[in-house]
Parts: sequence; C-alpha cells; structure tokens
Amino acid sequence: MEITTLYDLFLRQGSVSTDTRTMQPGDIFFALRGPNFDANKLVHKALELGASVAVSDDPAIASDDRIIKSNDVLKTLQKLANHHRRQCKATVIGITGSNGKTTTKELMGRVLAQSYETLYTPGNLNNHIGLPLTLLKLKDTTEVAVIEMGANHQGENRQLCLIAEPDYGIVTNIGKDHLEGFGGYTGAINANSELYSYIDDKGGMVFVNRDNELLDRLTARISRFTFGSALDNDLFGELVSADPFIHVAWEYGRMQSVVKTRLIGDYNTENVLAAIAVGCKFGIGKQQINEAISGYEPKNNRSQLIDTGRNKVIMDAYNANPSSMEAAIRNFDQIRGRRSTFILGDMLEMGIYSEEEHANILKLLTDLDAESVILVGQEFGKVYSGDDWLHFEHVGKLAEYINANPISGNDILIKASRGIRLETILPYL
Repeated sequence: MEITTLYDLFLRQGSVSTDTRTMQPGDIFFALRGPNFDANKLVHKALELGASVAVSDDPAIASDDRIIKSNDVLKTLQKLANHHRRQCKATVIGITGSNGKTTTKELMGRVLAQSYETLYTPGNLNNHIGLPLTLLKLKDTTEVAVIEMGANHQGENRQLCLIAEPDYGIVTNIGKDHLEGFGGYTGAINANSELYSYIDDKGGMVFVNRDNELLDRLTARISRFTFGSALDNDLFGELVSADPFIHVAWEYGRMQSVVKTRLIGDYNTENVLAAIAVGCKFGIGKQQINEAISGYEPKNNRSQLIDTGRNKVIMDAYNANPSSMEAAIRNFDQIRGRRSTFILGDMLEMGIYSEEEHANILKLLTDLDAESVILVGQEFGKVYSGDDWLHFEHVGKLAEYINANPISGNDILIKASRGIRLETILPYL
C-alpha cells in the first residue's frame, strides 16, 4: 500500500498503536517484530479489540480487508511518521547526546510551551520506534516539536534525523555512553555528530554549549546559537549556587536574571542553559522562561532528591555510563554530609571497555576518600576484590543486607544503569 493511502486512513483514525495492552478502539495497529516477540501473532487480537486496521509483514496471515500487508512494518511506521511530519507546519528541534537528553527536552518543552503550542517527546520514546510514534502525535495546530533522539549504534542518529527532519538541533554533550554499540569514544563522537551534519546540510541552526570544547570545535563552521560562561556567547550563563538545588544566572541582551531550579547536580547547569537559549531564540520572556524552569521537578529516578524519613537519597538510577557516573559521584562528594553512602550499580553496554571503566570509577572513589560504598553487579565484581567496601551480585542480595542492617541518618547516592534496578532498593532506605 502507498504511504499516502495509509496516511488517509491515519487522518481519519488519528492514532496508532504497537501494543495491544494499551491500544484504543479505532487505532491503526502496527505489528512490529522484535528480538523476543513478533506482534504479527497478535494481529487478529488487535482487530478483535477494535483496531481499525492492522499492518502486518507476515505473509502467512490470512487475507482480510482490515489487514494491510507490508514488506517491513517498522519501515512503514517510519515512512508514515515522516510523511506526517512533512504535512505539519511545526518547527522541529532535535536533541541527542550522551547525558541529559531527557532533562533538556523536558525543560525546553516547558519553556516553549509558555508561548507556543508545543509537543515534546513523552517519556523516553526516543528510538527508531518511539520517535515515529512521537511524530505521529503532531497536530495541525502544533507550532514547535522538541524531539529526543536516542542512539546506540553508528548511523542511528542519521536515520532518526531523516525521519524527524529537524530544523534546529542540540547535542547535550558527548561522553562514554554505549561504548559497545558505538565502538568506543571516537565512535560516540561520530554518532552524535550525525545530528550536526544533518542540520548543517539542511541549513538549520544548532544550539551549542561553548564551555564544552569538543562541541565548540565540532560546530565552529555551522550556523549556531551559543551559550556558556564566556561573555561573548549569545547567551551568558553560569552556576551561582548548588545547595543542593542549582541556581543559574543568565544574561541575554537586556535580560538579566537568576533562575532557581529543583535540579540537583552542577552538571545540570548546561541543561538549564540550553533551555534558556532556546527560549531566548524563540522570543520568550524572562519571567516565562524562569517560571517554566523553576516549576520543573525531575521524576523517573533522574537526579531526584527523596527524603525517606530515615535518609536523604539522591536517586539517579535511570541510566549510567562512565561520564554520568563520574559527574554524579563528584557532585555528591561536594554536597554530602558527614554520614554518607555511595550505592553504585553496574554501567551496562560497555563491551570490551567495561572492566577498565568500572576500575576507573573505583579509583575515583578512592581518590575522593569515600568510606561507605556499596557496589552492585557482576561488572563491579570483576574489578573489586577488597574488603573496605561492600559488593553484591544483584539488588536482591543488597535488599536482604539492608533489611538486616538498616541505614539511617545518611546522605545516599544511588546511581546505576537501569538494568540493575537499583530504584527497587528505595523502600529499604
């Protein structure tokens, strides 16, 4: 079927689904194949639940007027999303990077929403499936879309750009994330730079933190809006307080202000400035910018400050890589009290770099004279053999230990990759 024909169906129905558990009557159901499951098996169930049509690439499924045959369901979904994006008038801002994508997206979205009808990526729908689903939420009235792009292999950001066709772009930073998929740090640089290349080819503009020397160098010949602590940037900004929430001073033209946030960690300064930069470029007023940023409170285990009644916990267990782990540890070291505990879980997707990077984290903790440290996971177990700190193979063993040996009156940092599930330890703290 031609995309234009499918698009006519989409315009009549208005929504799509890839999951029968959350599907609504009238949805167009896309039967995606994954490494562990083939949704073609659920085509008839989707129709029974009220799907208007189902898109399938399984030739064995019997013909039905409500089943649309495709050579590749995922590519069909992506083509539909791209076609819809082209029909909509929204200006699209693409966000990628190693750390801070979601926080930056949330801040930008809230700032832009002060003056524009804005769509921004819900949750973490930022990959080759989630991004098309986000684009298909665009409305005729949407003026700006902030689209998060998550990649873990070379060429993936380029593919996402070809679907979303962003007019503006920002790389939050480039660190040691997804080293296994990217093929090392150089690969991470190349992968994230794919957004820059796309924007440059299109004649768009990028937002750049010039305090980051790598990003400054990579964008030197691209049309850009700059921000950072040097006065010659388009937007001047710097951290003025972090006790524990950060306050950021900023200046743009005749506007001067200090924004008080609910964010922990000096590493979030660049995320705040990125949102202010976009707000300034899009003509949003000082008070509106500050209100949008100060009203944002992080959720979903991203740098959350949680008072359990027994301990004060910084919960940052949504994800981790060597760069974000180091930043979180250093920040916690600066703000922690006399009684403090580091609870750190494995950094996943490190491949051949795993032992080296986990060993580097242990060295950092030693250099900072960290006394109370609890390590969780097999990767840390491969490089830690001492008896000064505690190590558990998985979070269940840690839960058993804390249940028998309660921790109270401590400042606690919880940091790990999502797969370690360290957030489940919170009830024990």
